[in-house]
Amino acid sequence: MEQSFATKSAFRFGYGFSPTDRDVAGVDDLLAQLRGPDLGVAQFAGPMLEERLAIQRAYQQLRNTMKKGDDSVKPELKKATRLRNRMRGDDTRHLFQRAMMDGQGFRERIAFFWMDHFTVIPKGRAGNALWGNYIEEGLRPHITASFGDLLVSAVTHPSMLIYLDQVRSTGPNSAVGKRKKQGLNENLAREVLELHTMGVGGAYTQSDVRQLAELLTGLDFDKNGAKFNKRKAEPGAETVLGKTYGGDPAQRSHIEAFLRDVARHPDTARHIARKLAVHFVSDTPEQSLIDHIEQAFLQTDGDLPSVYGAMLDHPSAWAPLGQKTKQPFDFMVSSYRALGVTPQDYNKPSNGQINKRLMLPMQFMGQPLRKAPGPNGWPEEAEAWITPQGLAGRLQWSLSTTTRWGQDLDPREFINTALRELPGGTLKFAVAGAERRVEGLTLVLASPEFNRR
Repeated sequence: MEQSFATKSAFRFGYGFSPTDRDVAGVDDLLAQLRGPDLGVAQFAGPMLEERLAIQRAYQQLRNTMKKGDDSVKPELKKATRLRNRMRGDDTRHLFQRAMMDGQGFRERIAFFWMDHFTVIPKGRAGNALWGNYIEEGLRPHITASFGDLLVSAVTHPSMLIYLDQVRSTGPNSAVGKRKKQGLNENLAREVLELHTMGVGGAYTQSDVRQLAELLTGLDFDKNGAKFNKRKAEPGAETVLGKTYGGDPAQRSHIEAFLRDVARHPDTARHIARKLAVHFVSDTPEQSLIDHIEQAFLQTDGDLPSVYGAMLDHPSAWAPLGQKTKQPFDFMVSSYRALGVTPQDYNKPSNGQINKRLMLPMQFMGQPLRKAPGPNGWPEEAEAWITPQGLAGRLQWSLSTTTRWGQDLDPREFINTALRELPGGTLKFAVAGAERRVEGLTLVLASPEFNRR
């Protein structure tokens, strides 16, 4: 049976069908999700940056007091610890709740794409405290702006500065560098060029990495937040990709100027176009699709809605499904949606339940949340996810989840809700013949039809 536009849209550009969501009628319906306010963050968000920093400062101060032998603060420290742990659990909960919302599938998929592109693996207590804010304030407000805006926000957020050791980078000839004999850390500079913008094989050299690392000195973070520390900034100008930036005195604006320039570079356009095509459409996308997205990027100076629109406008974006394998997060969210689990159903679970229902299953399936293999994020190819352990994890989670949420569902009706016209006769026969409801429901969630997109 021919796959409908609504089915292709739900699987390839969303998180699947839910019993209460309306079908997408056309490309404009998808793009319309990006034009209004961010409903996901409006409904499900953690504390803002300043509040998170205050919570972290209070917690650290109490820990320091305890280390000095003052046990009188022990009750307060327990409360502060619970508050931090609750914030971490809420960050996980909100990530799932936003993705489970009706009418927001494309926006949420775009948000996850950029979260992966600008991967941050929380490092230390401060990194864990700020991770949710990195997504909610550092990335999401800019996914409908220009790539330059998004790049500046992601690269200069405290979470990125901590993760890629920018806080350890000091200009060798700066006041702090001379006094403490500290030097450069090139991690952020390298990843900005290699991963965030121009890509592996881009037209940059090791000299560009070094010069950019010197330009980035001054980007710093302390207990009060991100700042530009002129005493750590390398004095003088730096030449990156053939253009000179900076000077005396060094300023944050010099860094932003470079980031906005590299955001418009042709290599960046090509790199981002390919990543979008691979993530959404196929592990081996047609070159014409990549070229079409790239041209839109170059013609609009990286206006992201125009770039997304170019992807959706290309015929190969609507080729038959089955060219991609759902990653565990995608699989879990689409399963919840198909079963009729709503974001509000996840308002009350404790941290322990969040860990049991969300964190541990993702780990078993091979995608531990907050622990990507490296700054290049999660692999895209199907072989990374279709493994014996990964498949066993999906099957085990499907059985436990349908046992909890599917007691009132008829598997023969569920297969139509979850898959529409996708299932073949063999799957329908197996589901109809299942001895127990949960077994029939589990067969649907574990099927190749449901796990591909």
